[in-house]
Amino acid sequence: MKLVYIGCVESSSRFLQAIYKETDAHIAGIVTKAISHFNSDHVSLEQFATEKKIDWLDYQDKDSMIEWIKERQPDIIYCFGWSHLLSSDVLDIPKWGIVGYHPALLPANRGRHPIIWALALGLKKTGSTFFYLTKEADAGDILNQRIIQIEHDEDARSLYNKILKAGEEQVVEMTKQFIDARIEATPQDHLKANYWRKRTKRDGEIDWRMSTKAIIQLIRALTKPYVGAHAVYKGADSIIWKAEVSTLNPDHYTNYEPGKVIDANKNTFTVKTGDGLVVIQEHEWSELPKIGEYL
Repeated sequence: MKLVYIGCVESSSRFLQAIYKETDAHIAGIVTKAISHFNSDHVSLEQFATEKKIDWLDYQDKDSMIEWIKERQPDIIYCFGWSHLLSSDVLDIPKWGIVGYHPALLPANRGRHPIIWALALGLKKTGSTFFYLTKEADAGDILNQRIIQIEHDEDARSLYNKILKAGEEQVVEMTKQFIDARIEATPQDHLKANYWRKRTKRDGEIDWRMSTKAIIQLIRALTKPYVGAHAVYKGADSIIWKAEVSTLNPDHYTNYEPGKVIDANKNTFTVKTGDGLVVIQEHEWSELPKIGEYL
């Protein structure tokens, strides 16, 4: 199986290494981005390609990528962790098609930022799905899928790690099935599909009128490897990485307004929320707010 591989994020790197180590696929070329200002979890595949003496292309534009891929005459293309939708003139190159990846339980939750939205919305489960790419985003036939349970204290890093571990096993299994001509595809039920929109900066801003649970979910959803949730203090955005429910009795503060700082101790501080109290534990605030101040 002659494979061209496209990707530029952490999952791209992990899956590529698993394919190289665990299968007999011939990796004929790698397309990546040496630099990316778009992906917070960006990983260039340049070093891997150089070490393994595999031809690679630093993506600059679609036309040059198309010509470069055509020269390698791949049987199949894997495209994992790529911010560009592939046009029909790319989709038509390999005779076996192009395989994509989406960390959600397709057909549900197509679209953008699936790990972030799953955590921010408090979902109990998500998925790890490999599928054929088509002109419509995340809509192709499913090749391999697993359910991923989301624990009550899950954050972006821990969920990302669980999904990566499952994905490594899946991509090896799927690649071996392609090599042995045993692959099977299952059409998606498009009536069950929904699309998550692109996240904006405003989606990451904490509104202290939210419930304590919703605030903690948002912080967990946006923690590393992502950009972090933020709150405004003295006119500036300040990043928050970790928070937990306060052990103080919220009944003693029912007449306090949301956003008021209740306590501050060393590097942590406690804030009144819409229905309780939240302790901000890890953050990048250059100045700690004082007790009695409002955020």
